[in-house]
Amino acid sequence: MLNISGIHEGFVLDHIQAGMSFQIYHDLQLDKLDCTVAIIKNAKSNKMGKKDIIKVECPLEALDLEILGFIDHNITVNVVKGDRIVEKKALTLPLEVKNVIKCKNPRCITSIEQELDQVFLLTDPTKEVYRCKYCEEKYINPARRAK
Repeated sequence: MLNISGIHEGFVLDHIQAGMSFQIYHDLQLDKLDCTVAIIKNAKSNKMGKKDIIKVECPLEALDLEILGFIDHNITVNVVKGDRIVEKKALTLPLEVKNVIKCKNPRCITSIEQELDQVFLLTDPTKEVYRCKYCEEKYINPARRAK
């Protein structure tokens, strides 16, 4: 049986869609943090069938909940202090996403002005559709399309 030890202070990302943990690891830039990270893929789940789990031992401030809410707002964030879960944070879809995704419209101003921030605004919360602030190019998160 696989045994992953608990963490003293940090967070546990639970209920991650199976197979998405490495994408989240990359998007949260966990490789740039000097901390312990455990990724559990395809864990059994009564609720989801299979799920991924990420355990990170580091201060919570290191986690960007905005990006995580954009990736999948159904992920559970368990805050751990003193070896115990002290809080469960609920994620929401951010109203604005900055420099996480890039506009694919070749005529968009962001294609020409490289120093300009890539800003997407939530335009349809029910379908989780974002649009480029400058050209209205539509973006639907590929992870959300799979559902």
